[in-house]
Order: sequence, then C-alpha cells, then structure tokens
Amino acid sequence: MLSCFIVINTQAQTSVFRNPQQPMEARVNDLLHQLTLPEKISLLGYRSKEVERLGIPAYNWWNEALHGVARAGVATVFPQAIGMAATFNDDLLKEAATVISTEARAKYNLSLAQGRHLQYMGLTFWSPNINIFRDPRWGRGQETYGEDPFLTAHMGTAFVKGLQGNDPRYLKASACAKHFAVHSGPENGRHTFNAIVDEKDLRETYLYAFHALVDAGVESVMCAYNRVNDQPCCSGNFLLNSILRNEWKFKGHVVTDCGALDDIFMRHKVMPSGVEVAAAAIKAGVNLDCSNVLQKDVEKAVEQKLLNEKDIDSSLAHLLRTQIKLGFYDDPTANPFYKYGADSVANTAHATLARAMAQQSMVLLKNSNQLLPLDKKKYPAIMVVGTNSASMDALLGNYHGVSNRAVSFVEGITNAVDAGTRVEYDQGSDYNDTTHFGGIWAAGNADITVAVIGLTPVYEGEEGDAFLAAKGGDKPDMSLPAAHIAFMKALRKANKKPIIAVITAGSAVDISAIEPYADAILLAWYPGEQGGNALADILFGKVSPAGRLPVTFYQSFADVPAYDNYAMKGRTYRYFNGKVQYPFGYGLSYTSFAYEWQQMPANIRTAKDSVSFSIKVKNTGSMDGDEVVQVYVEYPAVERMPLKELKAFKRVHVKAGGEETVQLTIPASDLQKWDLATSSWKLYPGSYNIFAGGNSTDKKIVATIKAGGKK
Repeated sequence: MLSCFIVINTQAQTSVFRNPQQPMEARVNDLLHQLTLPEKISLLGYRSKEVERLGIPAYNWWNEALHGVARAGVATVFPQAIGMAATFNDDLLKEAATVISTEARAKYNLSLAQGRHLQYMGLTFWSPNINIFRDPRWGRGQETYGEDPFLTAHMGTAFVKGLQGNDPRYLKASACAKHFAVHSGPENGRHTFNAIVDEKDLRETYLYAFHALVDAGVESVMCAYNRVNDQPCCSGNFLLNSILRNEWKFKGHVVTDCGALDDIFMRHKVMPSGVEVAAAAIKAGVNLDCSNVLQKDVEKAVEQKLLNEKDIDSSLAHLLRTQIKLGFYDDPTANPFYKYGADSVANTAHATLARAMAQQSMVLLKNSNQLLPLDKKKYPAIMVVGTNSASMDALLGNYHGVSNRAVSFVEGITNAVDAGTRVEYDQGSDYNDTTHFGGIWAAGNADITVAVIGLTPVYEGEEGDAFLAAKGGDKPDMSLPAAHIAFMKALRKANKKPIIAVITAGSAVDISAIEPYADAILLAWYPGEQGGNALADILFGKVSPAGRLPVTFYQSFADVPAYDNYAMKGRTYRYFNGKVQYPFGYGLSYTSFAYEWQQMPANIRTAKDSVSFSIKVKNTGSMDGDEVVQVYVEYPAVERMPLKELKAFKRVHVKAGGEETVQLTIPASDLQKWDLATSSWKLYPGSYNIFAGGNSTDKKIVATIKAGGKK
C-alpha cells in the first residue's frame, strides 16, 4: 500500500487542510493558521523541512525533467530539448511530456511507498528552459527550443500541458518556466551580468514565451541569476510584480535559481546582506529559495520589521496551493495517478515514442547524388567510425536520466542489417589528437563509411557540468573539434567510396570544414536513448528525414554581435540578413513537396481579428514523408521591424503522390509589435506579406494582406 505524503496523526486527520471537499483557500488558510512562524519559514527553502506535529514530512522541491525524468535512476531519455524543437511537432512533444510525467508519478509513488523523500524523486519539475538561444556560443542553448520566440512558446506550451496533465482536480506534475528572464549567456558570467535591453526587445523576444506559458497555466516560474536593466531578477519588482503577477495575473509560485539570492548580495552587491535580500525577494513575489537565504534570514527580516508575518503567509500560500494541487495532503488512493508503478517506467511503449521523437528530430543537411536512403543490398560491408559512434554522452545530452535501453549509433546500424552484412567498428579518433587515427584502412576496405563526430555535453553545457568547455560551458567558436576535421580528411584521402558524416551537437556548428569530405551529412543533435535506432531508420529509409533547424547556422561568430550585447539587432533569422550556412527551418528530405493556397489569407482590421488560411501540400516524390509547413510574416516598413517571423507551422505526413490540406490561423494580436512611444502593443497598419515553405528562405507561396482600414 502506498503511504500518504503526510504521515497522518489524529489531529491532522481532522484538519480542514486535509479535506479535499473544502475550497482551496480554506485549506490553505487552515494550514497557515496551524503553522508557527518558524515552521512557515522552514517551508520556504527547496529542502522543505518536516513539521512533525502536523504530520508533514520533508519534501525536496528540486527535480529535473528537461527531456525525461533526470538524475533519478532509470527513465526514458528523449532527445535533448533542442532536438525536440527540431521536430517542429508540438503534438509529439506533448506526448513525450505526458510520458515524462507518468514516469515521474511512478517514481514518486514508489519512493513514498518506501518512506523516502529524496531529491529528484518529487513532482515539482524545474523544466522547461524557454530562454531564447540568441547566440550560438551559449553552452546551455541545447536545453532550449531554439532562437525563435514563437516556436519556443508553442513547444514550451506543449511540454507544460503534457507534464501537468488535464485532470480537473490534480496536477499530474508541476512544470516550471525558466530562467525568468533575459538569460542566454555568457555562462561564466551568469552570476554577475546585467542584461541591458529595451522594452521592445524585452517584450517581443525575451518575455514572449514566458507570457505564453503563463497563459497555458504553468505552475511555476524560476527567476534567473542575472540582473535586467540593473534589477536582480529574483528581487526586482518590474519583472516579478509589475509584469508576472500584476499584468499577466500569474497565480503559481516563483522559485529562485540555485544560489540566486546569495548572488544578489555576494556578487551583484546591490544589497548589503541576506536579510535585506530575503525581505526584497519576498516583497517582489519570490516563494521558494533554491538555497537557504530565506530559511536563514527571513526571521531576522521580521525582527527588523522589514517583513511581517502576513508577508510570509502570502508567500507560503503559493507553495501550499501547488502542494494541494499535486494531492500532497489527500488520500493518495483517491489520486488518479496512484496506479502508476514500476511498469510505467522505461517501458517498451515509451522507448517507441523516444525513437519516433529521435527520428523526427534529425536534420539532413547534405545528400549528394541522392546517396540516402541506403539500399542495404548495395552495401554488404559497412564501416562505423568516429569518436561519438559508441558514445553515451553523445546520445543523452545534459540533464538526463539513466536509460536501460540506450542504443548507440553503431549498435543501431548493426541492429538494422541482417547477419550477412559485415559491420565493423573503430573509434578512429579522439577529441584532441590531429595526427593519429584508427580505422582508416578498414574504412577503405568497406563499401560505405558512417563517421559519427561532433560535440558532446562535456564540451558545451552548463557552467561546471561541461568540464572540458573552453569558456565555462560556452563554446569559443563554431568549429568542430580539429581532430574530427583531420580525421574526416584522412578518411576521404584513403577512401573514394561514400562517406556519411553524422554530427552530434546541441548548437550551430561550422559544417564547412568537413563538408567536402562527406557525401551526406546528418545532424543528430543529442538524440536520446533511441538515437542509434533512429539513425538507422533514416539511413536505410524506414523514414524520410524531416527535422528542421530551430537555430540559424551562421558562417562564423564574426557574423553575430558581441556576446554580452542583448539587443536583438543583427541576431537570429529575425534580424540577421547576411549569408548563412543553413537558414532557420532548413532541412532536406528524401522526397519533394509542392504548395498551393487552398484558402487565401484575408485582410484584417483590428488586433481582435484573425488570419485564417489553408494550404494544399502535395508529395511530388516517390517516397512517403513528412513536411514541416512553415508560415512566415514580413511586416510593413516600420523602424525595427523583424525581417520576417515564423507565425504558424504544422508537421504533416503525406504519402507519395498524395496531398494533404493544412489549415492554419494567425491571431492578429500575434502580429502586434511593442510601441516604445506608448509602452503598449500596436497592430501597425500596412501591408503584410505571408509566405509558406520548407524553411525561412523558401517562398513556395506568397500572399499579401492589409491591416487597418476596411477588411
């Protein structure tokens, strides 16, 4: 029998806060009334302390689920977030998040049944990361959904809805939108930097996805380490009170990033001590501290009359509401998620979904002479080489669980061919040695070579975790490892037969150095536990690739502004008009598609209108495949307008020779831009070009509408 979150005693059993038939606020107020001030303060830290007299056990709020339940033992590991963004499939992402919350509930149930209250085994998850990947240097960009606010908002919303579920009474798990706000590197300065950004860029780029997730009902928001326009994110009234609470009407709880309150007085040095910081944070709307400043200094702030007990009650109430929504104070057998157990974790169905997600995430960048898909009969001898061909790191990304079903790239290829095919493996190179290689002769003796090269999360990622990164987690440049470039050159020199390069990375990299040596190039990201099987599915034509780039692949860092400059001018496909390696939204297919307007978009008059249209997509090739229909808007010629913006997308499967009709709608409110003169959103009158195609430069069909005036 599963034990309750609360160890029920006689007094607690009769309490209003335990009665699910009572209104939420009655339950919250009853518990607040029973708690002493020291007990209340003890509940404001992420390692929430036991209140034995009320039967309330300890609880650890820190849990991770970026692309699977992380750091909690066996779990299904989906592709890293940047790879899931490359699917352009928010429906599939919602399915993945639903699986993640199922596994989370199962682990929580099993943990409670054993009387355990461990970190990473709870239900309050600090995911997703919806910061904007504005600069390819940022190591943590792999955790995001890319550079575009619209795509980020849609993918983040799907994740939140899948994770939190749709039960009318209970949250399945609690999601968290992080890091609020304007937080996209430099990683080694994240505890001290001050992001200077005007309100136009702030609203249109950095806050857009957060607003969308608040509207979607995200239960938690994590405030960031940095300052924005001089105000610390975790004690500033503008972000937390004026925008989040007052303007957006956010009702959930705010948690600090770990150590963010310490940073305010120790590194930003804008307040003298933790006492002042604790008071400012509570007043600004922080509810939970991922450190111990609140637990240590709030009582002192009360003694110094910087806070009163009502302030503490107001702050703690948000946490208690979240716990009640999760069912922490109810009979667990009445909870619809009570049934989840060990058979709900890392099972075959979940692995199948992880494989589908990995298939849909991979991006085909080059396919000379239609080398792919491979006909197995033509290649009886296959050589698999490269530093990452058997690497677990290259599969899992950062913030990952432990998979008991992980399939490396070489294993996936081996599994996909029959016993009569010779598959040979050699690591071939490491990350540093540019002169000594293995497998060169063997590759020349094979019919085709698959070289898996690129980065891993030890070379790009979070400060501290990416321990081999040159810039505290960030990349010093866009280059692939020099050893991998030299290895590819050596392979090509010794081998005139086809070479397929498979790149692992969580960010844009410079492909040009290896492009001459590869007949086909596939970007695999960090594809999760089923990455090897998914790669084989694509190589041998079980599926046609349709992953699309959620970031721009610039030619070099010289093309982007200074890293610490948070102005959007010259950044991302929305504001950069120079030459690129590959544009945002790019990806090749094994088939081809034609577009036709089925219903043209019409003029709009006000921001309350909407632009509805339908597009007929025809598969003009010989293979079934997915197409990602991307719809972009070009704005009237007004100062500081984006060059273009993604405003609708849909991934659709079309059989060879068949056609599908895609119906899409753009709310006119989503065409508004922030007017600095009036500090408000404005639908600018004029002509708007709407084009659809397979990437941000592909204008397969174009229409022009007018906004303002008569329809």
